[in-house]
Amino acid sequence: MSTQTFLLVLDLLGVFAFALDGALTAIRRARVDIVGVMSLGVVTAIGGGIIRDVLLGVTPATFQDWRYLVTALLGATVAYCLSWWLHHLTKPILLFDAAGLSLFAVIGATKALELGVGPLQATILGALTAVGGGTLRDVLLTRIPTVLSADSRLYAIPAVLGAGFVVVMSMTGFAAGWVAGAGAAACFTVRVLALRYRWNAPRPPGAPS
Repeated sequence: MSTQTFLLVLDLLGVFAFALDGALTAIRRARVDIVGVMSLGVVTAIGGGIIRDVLLGVTPATFQDWRYLVTALLGATVAYCLSWWLHHLTKPILLFDAAGLSLFAVIGATKALELGVGPLQATILGALTAVGGGTLRDVLLTRIPTVLSADSRLYAIPAVLGAGFVVVMSMTGFAAGWVAGAGAAACFTVRVLALRYRWNAPRPPGAPS
């Protein structure tokens, strides 16, 4: 498998995971019909990538390759069809979210580097790719976005770490495919550990608990 094919697979896996997460979150948190489930699943899956591509001045990948939208719709459809089983389960949603966060962070940073942006900008765009779709989902559900919540269990930080890992390792000459896989694994591990042990980012001194 070529590096480009491997990166595409990671990207589509991220789309599928985030579509599942967005659709399941909609089912659990709001009274929505099939249109709401599909819409929130798709927005969660492709929103971050569209924001990244617009900032980079390129046509979003979603509008160039039909597989992105089909994969997002497939993930949302799976969530809709299995909602009777999944909507009572918290862990699957959190794991899908962690998987999407990790995959999008590294793919976003990789794509930014390919287009010639600087290392800091690539790290920021990688993190933005990871949290953008979930933020749009939360806004549509009229709740505080997870990335801004004090009880988010380290949401943005793992994304920044995963994207930063990709940037640093790419600058040292490692193969893009290996770097993306390792960065995604690192981001996923930090996020899952934060969920398991209830880690949160520091709050301002004197902030209410």
